[in-house]
Amino acid sequence: MAFILAIDQGTTNSKALLLDEAGTVVARASAPVGVRYPQPGWVEQSPADIWQSVVKVIGECVAAAGSRTIAAVGIANQRESVLLWHRRTGEPIGPCVTWQCRRSADRIHALRTPAFEHEVQATTGLGLDPLFPAAKIGWLLDAYPEARRLVAEGNLCAGTVDSWLVYKLTGGRVHATDAGNASRTQLLDIHAGAWSQSLAERFDVPVSILPEVRPSDSRFGEVTGVAELDGVPIHAVLGDSHAALFAHGIRRPGAVKATYGTGSSLMTLTETPVASKSGLSATIGWQRGDSIAYALEGNISVSAQAAAWAASVLGLEDAAALTALAKTVPDSGGVYFVPALVGLGAPHWKDDARAVFCGMTLGTTRAHLARAALEAIALQIRDVFVAMEHDTGLTLDVLSVDGGATGNDFLMQMQADVLDRPVQRKMVAELSAAGAAIMAGAAVSMWGDTGPAALRAERDLIRPSIEAARRDSLILGWSKALDLAIGR
Repeated sequence: MAFILAIDQGTTNSKALLLDEAGTVVARASAPVGVRYPQPGWVEQSPADIWQSVVKVIGECVAAAGSRTIAAVGIANQRESVLLWHRRTGEPIGPCVTWQCRRSADRIHALRTPAFEHEVQATTGLGLDPLFPAAKIGWLLDAYPEARRLVAEGNLCAGTVDSWLVYKLTGGRVHATDAGNASRTQLLDIHAGAWSQSLAERFDVPVSILPEVRPSDSRFGEVTGVAELDGVPIHAVLGDSHAALFAHGIRRPGAVKATYGTGSSLMTLTETPVASKSGLSATIGWQRGDSIAYALEGNISVSAQAAAWAASVLGLEDAAALTALAKTVPDSGGVYFVPALVGLGAPHWKDDARAVFCGMTLGTTRAHLARAALEAIALQIRDVFVAMEHDTGLTLDVLSVDGGATGNDFLMQMQADVLDRPVQRKMVAELSAAGAAIMAGAAVSMWGDTGPAALRAERDLIRPSIEAARRDSLILGWSKALDLAIGR
C-alpha cells in the first residue's frame, strides 16, 4: 500500500494529512505558527518558524506510515505572504510579510494612477492593493540593504510560501512556484502565464529573483531536505484556496466555494479571465500541463479571525465560547460588527477602513456583541457571493464550504440564512490539504482527476430557515454599518 502526504501551510498553523489509496486519512498533524504585529497594520512571521512547523507535522505523519511507501507529496499554502532568502545558504533576509500586512500601502499609494491601475488589472486580474506581494517585495528589498547586494551577485531568491517550502524540501535545488500562486503576486501576466517585465520594473522587483513558474501538477523535485521523505517527489503545489476549490470537485463554471480561515476566499471557475466590475479578482485556479483553469475570486481579509478576536476582547476562552454566548440571544439586538481590523478586502477594497461595533443601546449585552461578530463573517461572505453572481451573470444555487469554521453549525446556519441558499459541507474538513493530495495522487496515477470517493463524500446540506423580512432587515443594517467603517 502507498500513501500520499499533503502539507497545508496556513497563516496560524501548519497541517499535514497522510492518505491511503482509498483516500482514508490515516494520520493528521498540526503545529501552530506564531504571528507578529510589530506596529499597526504590520503582520509578519518567522520563515524559520514556518519551516520548523512543517518539519514537525511531516515527522508525525510519516511515523504513522511505518515502512510503507509514500508515493508523492502535495503542498497547499497560505497565499500572498512573501519572503526573501539567500540563494546559496537558504538563510532568510527579513521576515515573511504576510498577506494581511499593510506595510506596503505607501508604495501602493505612490503608484496609484488610473492608467497604472488599469494596466495592473488588465495584466494580472488583480486590483492595486497592499494585500498582494509585488509591493511587499519592493519594501523588503529596500528595508534590508544586503538584499540589493545579493541581487547584484545573483544570490537572492524571492517567493511566496510555497516556493520557500519547495526550496527547503529539495535542499535548495529548486526555486519554483505554480501558476496559481504566481497569479496572486501581481507580477504575473495571467494571459501569457509568465512574469511581466513591465510590472516588475514598476514595482522595483528584479525578475531574476522570482521563482520559475510551473504547472500545478509538475514534478517539482525530490525531497532531500527532510530525512523521513528522502527521495519522495513533490507532485502538486497549490495555493490553499485553489486547492480547496479543486477538492470540492469543481471543474467547470457555475459552482462556488468559500474557504473559512483567518480570512476567507470565495472562488468560482470561469472559461476565460473575467474583468470584474464588482470588486473581485481574476486569477489562475491551477494549471495542469498546458491547460489553465481561470477563476474569479473575492478575498476577505478578516473572517473566522473575527470570532477569535471578538472572543479575546470579550474575555472569552475561544470562538466556541463566543458561539455559546451568541446562542443565548435570538438576534443581535440591532448591533453590527464590521471586522475591518486590517482594512476591508473584496468587494470593497478599502485599506483605510477601520473596525466598528455599532447599533448599541443600554440594552446591549455581551451576547449581542458575540452574535454580531459571527453574523459579520456570514455577511461578508454574502457580499462577495452577490458580487460573484453579478460578474458571472449566473445564479449560484449552493455554496460549498470548507475550513475550520465550517464545523460551527450555528455559523453555517447563519450563512445559509443570509445567502438564502443552501450551504454544502464535506466530510473531510481539511479540504486545502485534500486538494493538494488529490492532485498529487492523480499525478502518480493513484486515482483519477476528482480523487477517491472518501474525499468527495458530502456531510450535509444546510438550508435557509429565516423569514425574508428578517433577512432583508439584517442586510440593510449591515450596509449602514459598512458605511460607518468605510467613512462614506
